[in-house]
Amino acid sequence: MQIYPGSPWENGYNERFNGTLRREALNAEWCYTTKQAEVTINIWLRQYDQIRPHHALSMRPPAPENLLEKLKISGAEQGG
Repeated sequence: MQIYPGSPWENGYNERFNGTLRREALNAEWCYTTKQAEVTINIWLRQYDQIRPHHALSMRPPAPENLLEKLKISGAEQGG
């Protein structure tokens, strides 16, 4: 089997993230509509990015809530 580095199915980081998303969000909740699935995924993603500690980051979240709040207050975060 040949591995193609650009393939999303053969990227260990993508596979791990997708497995974690499925295990912790999609398998844990019954979603009857796409809107329910979207809300479930967004709630999980916020927790994953802003609250949950990550081993690769010395048990810190990638974008802690207090950092995001500082960016909003200082005007450093530009939204469209």
